[in-house]
Amino acid sequence: MSDARAIISKLSKRQTPARDELNWFARGLGDGTVTDAQAGAFAMAVCLSGMGDVGRVALTMAMRDSGSVLTWDLPGPVLDKHSTGGVGDCVSLVLAPALAACGAYVPMISGQGLGHTGGTLDKLHAIPGLSTHLSPERLTDVVQRTGCAIVSASADIAPADKRLYAVRDVTATVDSLDLITASILSKKLAAGLDGLVLDVKVGSGAFMKDVEAARGLADALVKTANAAGCKTTALITDMNQPLAPSLGNALEINEVMRVLTGQAKKGALIEVCASLGGVLLTNAGLATDVQAGADAIIQALADGRAAERFGAMIAAMGGPVQFVESWWRFLPEATVIREIPALQSGYITAIDGEALGFTVVNLGGGRRVETDKLNLAVGLSDVARLGTKIQRGQPLAVVHAARAVDADRAETALRAAITITDKAAPKSDLILDRIG
Repeated sequence: MSDARAIISKLSKRQTPARDELNWFARGLGDGTVTDAQAGAFAMAVCLSGMGDVGRVALTMAMRDSGSVLTWDLPGPVLDKHSTGGVGDCVSLVLAPALAACGAYVPMISGQGLGHTGGTLDKLHAIPGLSTHLSPERLTDVVQRTGCAIVSASADIAPADKRLYAVRDVTATVDSLDLITASILSKKLAAGLDGLVLDVKVGSGAFMKDVEAARGLADALVKTANAAGCKTTALITDMNQPLAPSLGNALEINEVMRVLTGQAKKGALIEVCASLGGVLLTNAGLATDVQAGADAIIQALADGRAAERFGAMIAAMGGPVQFVESWWRFLPEATVIREIPALQSGYITAIDGEALGFTVVNLGGGRRVETDKLNLAVGLSDVARLGTKIQRGQPLAVVHAARAVDADRAETALRAAITITDKAAPKSDLILDRIG
């Protein structure tokens, strides 16, 4: 019989608990056997002492197995991606149907917005009638019929993570490589995946600002996921400006639809989707190499197959049947829409993506506390890109707000977040590294 005190004591002495001890502790987190005090002490001990590669894998699998693990009987590989979060990041909504169009099946368990970054589920909730809360039976049906489903985690998916995540938030133990890795991967591995690609973002709009720190997280995630039996690769991608030129829930759905319907044929969003998809399709044996996989993603976007899969998924999840054909009719629109002109001419050489993200939060498009009700229509669109030569009076972006006073505050924040200088800055790469 395991004991929480003995497990915590081992960790505090820099000893790694045995696999069966971690399994017991994870189950105890899920069913309440482990108290809040013990959960907090465990998190602090991990944060201070670390667990090493072996312990990190054992903790991840124990948290995965604290609830249900999905199993699939499908005629193709079950694949997924995970992003560490950024602004204007609507990759999931483009990549999931594109992968489905290429022969994969994508049961994507996603989350709400966190801090200054938007959440995939919040964006989907801008589509009327759509529900992201599906029973396991309905999730299976949607994935079988459409090839993809983007949903929230059910209560029995990695319950140990839900409990530990809440404890970490109030005990200053969020910043632990071991706990971050176990939290991310326990939910993804519980989806019963054959392959996973990780989009680890770095830059002004990401949680991680330092490339070396991002590389360390990517390495830990890849090693742990592969050791757990899921073929995984990570890309480190630049987030020094919004990935799409829009930030905000309905506005990002609009960008997704422009890509899926061929109105936007190039740009950073498409490049990242193709790069991530190329890796996934290659690892799963659906492409001969990464370039061929990327080309397959681009083709699925260009010929309308990805849009068809997206439309089928939206309808199967309760959304409008004709959403793809006339999506603009269904999306909410803000009361105040205002262009923000540049006050000087020059080159855009820096964008504070985190500040832009919080601008959207302050407009009502993100949460300050978990219970906040979102205004799904507000945000920023047509945000000028890094390196753009802009003339005085040309728009830096368009603010979408509920009230004029909100637009005024957003205008001030937007101007402060965008740097214009006389000389252009060197262009940086979008894909910075590949791990695994």
